[in-house]
Amino acid sequence: MNQTTRRTCYACGATHDTTAARCDCGEPLWIATPTDGFWDDWPAGGPDSMWRYRDLLAVDPPTGLAGAAGGTPLVRTPPLDHGGVRVHVKYEGANPTGSFKDRGSAVGVAAALDDGAPAVGTVSHGNMARSVAAHAASTSTPAVVLVPADIPESRLAPIARYGPTVLRVDGDYGRLYDRSLELGADLGVPFLNSDVPLRVEGQKTLAYEVCETFAPEVPDAVILPVSSGGNASAVWKGLRDLEGAGRIDRLPRLYFVQTAACAPIAEAFDRGDDAVERVERVGETIAYSIANADPPSGTRALAAARDTGGAVLAVDDDAIRTAQRRLAREAGLAVEPAGATPLAALSQLRETGNVEEGEDVVLVGTGTEVAGGEVAPEDVAIVGMDGLRERVEDLLASE
Repeated sequence: MNQTTRRTCYACGATHDTTAARCDCGEPLWIATPTDGFWDDWPAGGPDSMWRYRDLLAVDPPTGLAGAAGGTPLVRTPPLDHGGVRVHVKYEGANPTGSFKDRGSAVGVAAALDDGAPAVGTVSHGNMARSVAAHAASTSTPAVVLVPADIPESRLAPIARYGPTVLRVDGDYGRLYDRSLELGADLGVPFLNSDVPLRVEGQKTLAYEVCETFAPEVPDAVILPVSSGGNASAVWKGLRDLEGAGRIDRLPRLYFVQTAACAPIAEAFDRGDDAVERVERVGETIAYSIANADPPSGTRALAAARDTGGAVLAVDDDAIRTAQRRLAREAGLAVEPAGATPLAALSQLRETGNVEEGEDVVLVGTGTEVAGGEVAPEDVAIVGMDGLRERVEDLLASE
């Protein structure tokens, strides 16, 4: 099955036969879930991975690393219960490369292979870069990863170990997201960036798994970190799919969490704005992976929170450290700082009455911490924005 070209817009409702990432109205597109793919009941048997929902995905199940993506545990964690709230942690660190990004990479790389793409790419200096590089390596597909020029050497090692071409790009890193999509369209190289339709397609399975585990009940709330808004959008899409198919009778409230050092979506929510605006200043934070000053799907995340009766909030580094320590020492779960923000937010939500006694709340632990290592500077080229096209063309010519 390949339905990667039929895409819909959550905002204006338009349907497009396109491989573009954006609607004419400016908002991000997502891939239309086939209405004839839903089941009368939850799938019986099948793989213990995201591919148990293969009839609702845009590509056929792949083999290798991608076949192991998803199927992560939902852990009931009584020591983390707060004020009579029952806490469950969806531990995405159990994915092959240690984060939820594997769900989107699995679909994106499989679709690229189906379409005969010469390579895949991404703009990332963290979980997504590692995930795309690993999934590409497992299929012998060339990969190019674009990172900021000033990235610390220690952060390059977990990416470089999979053998992609890593380019340190000198210039406005925020602009690089759009530039990479333009470049990819010109050269036939899909860039599997944070909120593109193929990535959202795979990451929606997180919502499917949570709801299947709870069935026939539905969790009252799901709390997860938000950066670009891509995963927030994916979870919302997955829940909408399930409600539309009659698999759930209501949507859980979605609460999204940002670091206080960079919280454009939370600030827009507090102001009552309809759209998220770029913030010019980003403070220091341990949750650097979600410190996104210009989230490309920020407005879509805002819509998801409001549609489900949820909210967007921010937590500071002290609260994140405390939550990260509690997850490790009281639940035995090692998570990255961003993955600890949902637990940090739970205290706020309980105090404000957004989450009530007796409710079941799912915290999404987006990923585990990944150790670094040594990478020689000569292994990673530095290139200016103007020279980016030439370097990617050189990569394609050498394969």
